[in-house]
Amino acid sequence: MKKTMLWMLMLCFSSAVFSQDIVVNKLRSETSRTIKKDADTSTWVWKKGGLLSANLAQGSLSNWAAGGDNFSLAVSSYFNFFYFYRKNRHSWDNNFDMNLGYVQTTSLGGRKNDDRFDFLSKYGYKMDSTGKVFLSSLFNFRSQWFDGYTFSGGVPSFSSSFLSPAYIILSVGFDYKPSDKLSVFVSPLTSRWTVVANNKLSTLGKYGVPAGKTSINEIGTFATVNYNNTIAKNVTYKGRLDMFSNYNNQAQNIDFFMTNLFSFKINKFFSATYSLDLIYDDDVRLFGPNKTSPGLQTKSLIGIGFLRPLNVKKG
Repeated sequence: MKKTMLWMLMLCFSSAVFSQDIVVNKLRSETSRTIKKDADTSTWVWKKGGLLSANLAQGSLSNWAAGGDNFSLAVSSYFNFFYFYRKNRHSWDNNFDMNLGYVQTTSLGGRKNDDRFDFLSKYGYKMDSTGKVFLSSLFNFRSQWFDGYTFSGGVPSFSSSFLSPAYIILSVGFDYKPSDKLSVFVSPLTSRWTVVANNKLSTLGKYGVPAGKTSINEIGTFATVNYNNTIAKNVTYKGRLDMFSNYNNQAQNIDFFMTNLFSFKINKFFSATYSLDLIYDDDVRLFGPNKTSPGLQTKSLIGIGFLRPLNVKKG
C-alpha cells in the first residue's frame, strides 16, 4: 500500500476527530460501534448496556422511462452489547457488535449487503497518576455468519463464509486515553491469525492463507484509534482505525480497517445514519482484471430506522 494513500486516510480520520463543527450532508443505514463511554462522574465498578437498531429502505417503479428496478427492498440491522469494569488501577472493556443486511431487487435477486460480528476485549493497568496511560492487552475476533459472493456481469463467485475469513488479534502495548472521547492503543508486539475454515476457499488459498491450510499467523506492530463525540445537537460521530504491519512480509504494506459513523437523532426511537467503511488487506487478492490483486474496499450505507438503546445497568 502506498504511503501517500495511508497519509491521506490518516488526515481524513484526524479531521473527523478534532473538528467540532462538521457539516454532515449524508445519512447512513448501518450502525457500527455506536456505544461510547459517556462522561460519567458517578461511582461504579461495572457498567453494561447496548443498542439495537433496524433500518428499512424500499423503492418501486412503474412505467418509469429512465429505467431501474421495478422493486427494491433493503433491510439492515445492528446489535451492540458492552460491559465495562473498573476498580483501583484496573480497567476491563468488552464490546460486541453484530451487523446483518439484506437487499432484494427484481434484476439481481436477493443477496446480503452486510454481515459482520466483532468482539473486542481490552484490559488495562493504570501507570500514571493522571489516569491517561495504561499498560494494556487486547483481544479482537472478527468474522461473518453467512456465505458471501462477489459479482461480475451478474455471475456470482463464492468468496466468503462463516469463519472464512476470520481474524484473531492478540496484542500487548500502551493505551493512551486523554479523555473519554479518544483512545490510542499502540503495540510493538502483536500476533494476528487469519483463518479460512471453509474447505473450498482453503483449497483455493484465499486471504493469504496457503492453499490447503486453514490458518496463518503473522507477527507485527498494531495500532488502533477510537474516537467518539457529539459534534452538533443530536449529531454524533464514532470512528475507529486499526492498522497492522507484518514484520516478515513487506512491512511497508500496512493493512487497515476503518469505520466512520454519523448518527442523527430524530426522536427517542428513530434516527438517521450514514457510514463509510474502508478496508485494505494486502493478502486479500480478489480484485483487478484477473481477480488476483489487492484493492481498497469501500462500503457506504444510508438509512432511517428504529433505534433502541438497551438499559444501562451499573453496580
